[in-house]
Amino acid sequence: MTHSAKSEALADTLPTALLIGGDQVTGSSGGRYEHIYPVTGQPNATIELAGDVEVDRAVKAAKEAQREWIAMTPARRRDLMIDLADAVKADVDRLARYNVHDFAVTYMTSPGHVMLAESFIRYYAGWVDKSTGSSTPVSDKFDVNLIEREPYGVVGIIAPWNGSMVVIGLNVAPALAAGNAVILKPSELSPFSPLRFGEICLEVGLPAGLVNVLPSGPEGGEALVRHPGIDKIHFTGGGDTARKIIATASPNLTPVATELGGKSANLVFDDADLDQAAILAAWQGPLGQSGQSCACGSRILVQNSVYDAFMERFLGVLGAATIGDPFDPSTMMGPVVSQAATDRILSIVDRAVDEKMGTLITGGRRMGGDLSEGFFIEPTVFADVDNRSSLATVETFGPVVSVMRFTEESEAVALANDTTFGLNAFLQTTDLRRAHRVARALQSGSVWVNQNSDIQPQSPYGGYKQSGSGRAGGLEGLHEFQQVKNIRIGM
Repeated sequence: MTHSAKSEALADTLPTALLIGGDQVTGSSGGRYEHIYPVTGQPNATIELAGDVEVDRAVKAAKEAQREWIAMTPARRRDLMIDLADAVKADVDRLARYNVHDFAVTYMTSPGHVMLAESFIRYYAGWVDKSTGSSTPVSDKFDVNLIEREPYGVVGIIAPWNGSMVVIGLNVAPALAAGNAVILKPSELSPFSPLRFGEICLEVGLPAGLVNVLPSGPEGGEALVRHPGIDKIHFTGGGDTARKIIATASPNLTPVATELGGKSANLVFDDADLDQAAILAAWQGPLGQSGQSCACGSRILVQNSVYDAFMERFLGVLGAATIGDPFDPSTMMGPVVSQAATDRILSIVDRAVDEKMGTLITGGRRMGGDLSEGFFIEPTVFADVDNRSSLATVETFGPVVSVMRFTEESEAVALANDTTFGLNAFLQTTDLRRAHRVARALQSGSVWVNQNSDIQPQSPYGGYKQSGSGRAGGLEGLHEFQQVKNIRIGM
């Protein structure tokens, strides 16, 4: 971002009202929330929070809009979604700035979030007039047996604070393409870019109420999940919250799909390009979103014979990283999201040191000086970590990684799989046979070989084990928001 663009960001008037049925709603029953900018620790806006009243109003608006949406020809819906993708692309600068205001992701990263959303919207627009059913013979009679896919109706999509624009791509886009209306509930910590997206939906001519945006905390989320007018829930976030959502949805038997956390392993073999591996480990670990990502490669497994050489390079990358104002074009890492997150992460570090879960090599402290008012934590590396310790088993969601040694390939695979999570795994090797062999042995929804996680709309993304259910991306992602009907006609 240029310095003039930074000035634009400082002058941004952030959206604060709920968006329901095409209206900006204030005076909400959920009250108001003072949003704190993580860089300064000071308020940057006061937003409306949705409560029961607003959820009920949004459900009614969504049901009406969904009937209008599905009554359009597939070609018309396709064209409107293409218009939406074009509008998101045209507004990338503002959406990216709002995304930084949301949770202080660096502007180096933020436009990528927006363009990921754009790519998914454009991709799923192409499916609107191409999603087909099938006809399968079932007897020797001339019966007609049809299998069709239909929308659920009104889908509640609960987004995490660390990636609202990403969730718009991964979940909102296929939900719309499948013929549903959406109630998007962003976190109160990250409301601005999704509210702007809702405005864009209206500007391009989507039916009012087709996309409603209701920032709220847990109370608003609970109201959404328990509402009998919600036909499906998609939740992205932590496992503990997912369990509560599933329990809350159970009286109505509302189906719930989830994309949850991870404790992803990054395996560095002795034939890897160590310079590249060190850069990838730094960006997929502490530097990328300050480690606040479900895709964080927080367990780095290094083959003994290259351990010292890798660590020298890895620590060198971290030491050279510029940490500071996310709107500064030179900044590589910003703060964590809140004071509560800061306290939680530092508590994890202190406990790991006290209980000797590993050796603290670097970091572990809140940053001072010019950054003392914000929620900045040093990139933190523990070495020789016990893989069964809480440091290695519990998602930290901060700039903290654990490094472990291994000798044999089988040992590395066993360590990587010894977790309750299974969202991502990373593999650094130049041996193609090993890449195929190890990738198939890893219990993970996605395996990235010699690259960071790079989610694309053509490919399904989701977790094994306690990292979630369902998939986003590809035809599988479209099917996540469709239900199957069988029609049998006797002739």
